[in-house]
Amino acid sequence: MSENKIHCSVEQDGQRLLALHRYQILDTPEEPAFDDIVEVASLICEAPVAVINFIDRNRQWFKSEKGLGVRETPLDVSICAHAILQPGLFVVPDTTLDPRFSNNPLVTGHPYLRFYAGALLVSSDGYPLGTLCVLDYTPRTLSERQRFALQALANQVMAHMELMQAHREQAILIRDLKAMQSELSKYASTDPLTGLLNRRAFQQRLNQELALIKRGTHSAVLMLVDLDFFKEINDTFGHQIGDQVLVNFSKVCSDTFRQADVISRWGGEEFLIMLPMTTVDEARNVAERLHETLDATPIFDEDSLPIYLSVSIGICALMDCSTVEDSLQRVDSLLYRAKNNGRNCTLSEF
Repeated sequence: MSENKIHCSVEQDGQRLLALHRYQILDTPEEPAFDDIVEVASLICEAPVAVINFIDRNRQWFKSEKGLGVRETPLDVSICAHAILQPGLFVVPDTTLDPRFSNNPLVTGHPYLRFYAGALLVSSDGYPLGTLCVLDYTPRTLSERQRFALQALANQVMAHMELMQAHREQAILIRDLKAMQSELSKYASTDPLTGLLNRRAFQQRLNQELALIKRGTHSAVLMLVDLDFFKEINDTFGHQIGDQVLVNFSKVCSDTFRQADVISRWGGEEFLIMLPMTTVDEARNVAERLHETLDATPIFDEDSLPIYLSVSIGICALMDCSTVEDSLQRVDSLLYRAKNNGRNCTLSEF
């Protein structure tokens, strides 16, 4: 990072802290990648103490440290807090001779730090976040090669942090894409009014069920339900009320059928239900329960004008020789006969 791109004035400290927090590095556990950099810095600079530190609002926090034994210190004893206020490598050959640090408790007392060299950790938008620094207990300096290596290692710290941030952003993007795919899949497979499966999704599920039946796993039943005289409801009360009747009927179906049963809005006022592991007799009992519920409960009640609903139902068994087309034709024929028999009744094959 070139010096003229580094933002480090006191007035910009609020933006600097925002940049620091965006990396989500503070108070994270120790990590080998950072520990290795600290070890290499200590070896190359021949320093007993090496630290990756970040300057927070009221503290300096150490992502990795060697030779200190603590993870953070108050900001008022931080040498690094001075380092981030100027560009380039910050070197203090003898802290006892520098008026900024000669009275520092870490200089006058344990661990009696005498030498400091810190390379800036600079964000991608130019804010100094902290330093990779080395310290010693005796006054000294760094060679040109050590200076270069220390800054190069600091750049590696930031490169790793940028990569971690990119991975987080990628994880968020993947999560959002999966959520969007789930929503699109749901939209593609459900009826927008009732939230039940649509025709396409139901046919896929029916194909799967027939494949299981052909293997002899279990029996199943198909039930086609038509709302009697639904056109009259639309003509009398309007399509908005008609839509609400369809929604309310779908809720009645959800309460009447089992969770394992597959309910769909087949089209218009027709609902197609598949009942796995069910016989025709058992399905007739379910149909009778649906008739009784509709007889006893208004499907819509607005301004003391209740609307009662009746249904016509066809029921056929799904067999190992059945195809989707054959099964749909059979159950539709049974529904047609039920409607011709005066409606509000159920007809089955057996």
